[in-house]
Amino acid sequence: MVVCGDDGLAHRLAAELRGVYREQVTLVVPPSGRRVRQPVVGRARAASAALLDMVNAAVNRSGNGDQSGADRELEATEPTEDVLADAGVERATALALVYDDDETNIRAALTARRLNPRLRLVLRLYNRRLGQHIEELLDQSAALATRDGSGSGPDGGPDAWSGSGSGSGSTTVLSDADTAAPALAATALVGTSKIVDTDGILLRAVERHPPAPGEVADPGLCTLALLSATSNDPAGTDGSEDSGEQGPQLLPDAAAVEAATGRGTVVLEQVSYSGPPLPAGRAGVPAFGELFSRRLRWSLAGLAACVVALAVALMVVTGDHPLHATYVTLLDLFSINEPAHNDDVGRQILQLLSGFVGLLLLPVLLAAVLEALGTFRTASSLRKPPRGLGGHVVLLGLGKIGTRVLTRLREMDIPVVCVEADPEARGMATARRLRVPVVLGDVTQEGVLEAAKIHRAHSLLALTSVDTTNLEAVLYARSVRSRLRVVLRLYDDDFATAVYRTLRAAHPRALTRSRSVTHLAAPSFAGAMMGRQILGAIPVERRVLLFAAVEVAGHPQLEGKTVGEAFRAGAWRVLALEVADGASGGGRAGSGGPVGSSGSVGSRLVWELPDTYVLRGVDRVVLAATRRGLAELLGRRARHGSGV
Repeated sequence: MVVCGDDGLAHRLAAELRGVYREQVTLVVPPSGRRVRQPVVGRARAASAALLDMVNAAVNRSGNGDQSGADRELEATEPTEDVLADAGVERATALALVYDDDETNIRAALTARRLNPRLRLVLRLYNRRLGQHIEELLDQSAALATRDGSGSGPDGGPDAWSGSGSGSGSTTVLSDADTAAPALAATALVGTSKIVDTDGILLRAVERHPPAPGEVADPGLCTLALLSATSNDPAGTDGSEDSGEQGPQLLPDAAAVEAATGRGTVVLEQVSYSGPPLPAGRAGVPAFGELFSRRLRWSLAGLAACVVALAVALMVVTGDHPLHATYVTLLDLFSINEPAHNDDVGRQILQLLSGFVGLLLLPVLLAAVLEALGTFRTASSLRKPPRGLGGHVVLLGLGKIGTRVLTRLREMDIPVVCVEADPEARGMATARRLRVPVVLGDVTQEGVLEAAKIHRAHSLLALTSVDTTNLEAVLYARSVRSRLRVVLRLYDDDFATAVYRTLRAAHPRALTRSRSVTHLAAPSFAGAMMGRQILGAIPVERRVLLFAAVEVAGHPQLEGKTVGEAFRAGAWRVLALEVADGASGGGRAGSGGPVGSSGSVGSRLVWELPDTYVLRGVDRVVLAATRRGLAELLGRRARHGSGV
C-alpha cells in the first residue's frame, strides 16, 4: 500500500492500514519541518494558551502524536513520477492520494495510472462532479491498458486480491468533507438521522432515546448499535473503542439488545431509492414568497378583503349582478368612475369608501415594487442575522468541511448563522444560495460572536481550519453561555480527545464534543484501498460503522452459511441481497420483499432477509461492519509470487 498526502489524513490512513488491516504501507509526505504553532490572539489568549499547553502535554505523554503507522516513509515536496516510482507504485496494489489540493491528486493519479494500469487508486477530491469524470476516465484508461497488456497482477502474477468484482485498476474518488459532514452536523443536534446516500442507496440510521418503562422500542429493520450506558462518557474516552463494556456496542446481537435497558440505540429505520437528483432551480432567483415581507402580504390581503366587502355591499344596495358590482367597485377604487351625484345615499357612501381604499392601495403597491426590486438586488448579497433569532446553530468557517455541514443543516431545516473571516471563502456562494445569514469578521475579534447571536444559540460548530481559532471561539462562547452545546473540529484524534476531557472537566454540565476529521474519514479511505465498494460510514459517538457491498464468493465466513450463521456480533452483519431485475425476490431471499433498490441498472436490493437464507457464491450482499470486522472479513488471501 502506498499513501501520499500532506496533512493528518495521510498519517491516519497509514496507521489504519497498518494497525487494522495489517498491510505493508509506504507513506509519502512533505519534508519534515514541523509547523510553528500559530500564536493565540484575542480575548481568550491566556486561557486558550494554557489549555493548548495542557492538551499538547497529554498528547506527548500518550506517545501517539508522531506515529505515522507506516513501514516506510519517504519525504517529497510533490508526488512526481520519480517519487512514485521510488515509492514502489509499479509493484504496489493500491495507492491513496490524499493531498489537500485536487489538482495535485489528479496529476499524480494520471502519472500512477500510466506507471501501473492495474493499480487500485483512491483519490481525495472535493469537487464531486469533477471526481465523477476523473473516476470514469481513469477506469477507462485502466481497462484499455489491461486489455492490451498481459493481464498480470501488480507483482507479475494473477490478481492478488481475494474475491471477485473488485477489479484491479479500479478508481475510487472520496471526499473527507462528505464523510465527516454528517457526523459533525448530527453531533450538534439531538435525535437526528444519520444518512448514507451512495449510488442510489439511501440508508437512514436514527439515534433513539431509551424507551420509557413499560414501552417496547421499535427495532426498525435492525439495531445497528447501542449507545453508551451513561450520558457522560464512561472511562473518559467519549464513546471510543476504549470505553469498555459501558461504551457503545456496534452490531449487537438480539440478546444484547434485549438486555440493554436504559440505553439509546442506533436503528436502521428506512431504506429507499433516492434516484437521480432533480434539476436545480435557477440560481439567484428567489421564490415568490420571498419577494414580499409578511407585513406587506398581510396588507395586500386586507385590501383585497376590503374590495370584496365593498363589491358585496354594492350588490346588496343596488341589486347589480356580482360581476358588474365588482367592476363598478374597481372603477371607484381607481377613481375613474363618474361621481354618484344622482344616486341614493348608500351608493354615494360606498363610492367614497372605495376611493379611500384606493388611496391606501397606492402606497402598498409602491412598497411591493420596492421590496421586489430590493429582494432581487440583495439575492446575491449576504443576509444579516434577523432580530429575535434564537435556538439556531452558529457555524464558524465556510471552508470545505463547513460548506458541507452547512448544506446538511439546511437540508434538515435547521436555522444557521455563519461566521467567516474571508469574504472570498469557498462556502460564501453556498450561503448566498441557501439564504443563510453570514457575519463577516475574525471570530477572535470583539463583537463577532455577539453579532451571530451566540447568547441565544442552541449550539456552536467551530469548523475553521485552525485548531487554536476553534478552541478560542469555544472558550469565549462558554464564558458567554456556560451550558452552550459546542462541537470542535480538530485534526489530530489524540488532540481532540485531550481537548474534550479538559473542557468537560471545566464545564461538567455542558455538552462538549470534539471531532477529528481524519478519524472520521480514514476508515472509508482504508476500506476503498482494500478493494471493496464502501457505500458510506456513520459515526456512533467516537466509533465508526461502515457499509460495504461485498461478493460472497471467496469469503468462507459468508459462503454456504445462512444469514443468521454469517452474522457475527460486533464485527459484521448482512443487511441486504442484490438480485437481478426480473428475478423473484421470494425465490432467492424467502418472503422478504424489496424495500429499497440500488442505483445500478438491472439489479435491486432485497432487505429484511430471513435468517434461514443460504448465501451462495454468486450472491452480492450489502453489510454493515466495524473497522476490524471489515478488515477480518476482507483480508487478502495468500498471493502468488514471493517477496510480497
